[in-house]
Amino acid sequence: MKILITGVGGMMGSHLTDFLIERGHNVTGFDFVPTTDIRELNPRLDYVECDIRDQEKVKNLLQKVRPEIIFHLAAQSYPTVSWNRPHYTLETNVIGTVNLFEAVKELKLDPIILNACTSGMYGYVEEKDVPVKESHELKPLHPYAVSKVAQELLAYQYFKNFGIKSISVRIFNTTGPKKVNDVCADFTKQIVLMEKGLQDNKFRCGNLETRRAITDVRDLIEAFWIAVEKCEPGETYNLSGERVYRIRDIIELLRELTDVNFEIFQDPKLIRPTDEPIIYGDSTKFKEKADWQQKIELKQTLKDMLDYWRMKL
Repeated sequence: MKILITGVGGMMGSHLTDFLIERGHNVTGFDFVPTTDIRELNPRLDYVECDIRDQEKVKNLLQKVRPEIIFHLAAQSYPTVSWNRPHYTLETNVIGTVNLFEAVKELKLDPIILNACTSGMYGYVEEKDVPVKESHELKPLHPYAVSKVAQELLAYQYFKNFGIKSISVRIFNTTGPKKVNDVCADFTKQIVLMEKGLQDNKFRCGNLETRRAITDVRDLIEAFWIAVEKCEPGETYNLSGERVYRIRDIIELLRELTDVNFEIFQDPKLIRPTDEPIIYGDSTKFKEKADWQQKIELKQTLKDMLDYWRMKL
């Protein structure tokens, strides 16, 4: 099949590329501000540099590729960046989505589009409402999450008005090799810096008691493929891990994976004023359509992330 990945230079896009090419698909991917080293992308990928904010470039690329499936992953995806650059975030995530769907409409293409959204759309969820369901009220707390609410609604209206088949997935905490700027990525990178003598043996962290349902990116990519095969266009699905981990327990798993002896230092700069005690989604709606579950244990994920940083650093 001819498949297009927007945002192919991100952690998910990179792993998705390998997954699809290994299964014999013809994959084109574009990116503009990659968050991974694009030299590590699969050499069989047809890579194109394209800013999703550029309407004509997006349309010309779709005209050339004429994809049967689109994985729409392109985004400015960091909440902190969205506070500093709200215009850029909204232009990339909202106008970029309009450009993609308008190109599909104008070219009269008929792909299935997987529309990647975020659990951040829910905002602060009280523990009594966890695991949070798709029906929970959306109260996003930063411009990035606001942009994703708009993106999901745009996908829905293009489906209802023009029959463009999209499936929106609200992605909960996901990590793995090549990930940057999340708890597991920061923690594993610190360990490797200590191993190499590039950081003192003071392990810097924030709140140790928060809990997160964490999914390995390779399990999530499998869920993406199942979604385009089995889920209903026009619908939204949570994609959350079922295994919830306390931050303190993640650190203890890391102690088992390294010979470095370190002391824990809670850095006040890393403690957020409104840190959710638990982030955990209810994926029942998705699992009713798909036979999917987490396969990769967090300890294995952390080991693979450590090995990645050992190679990279």
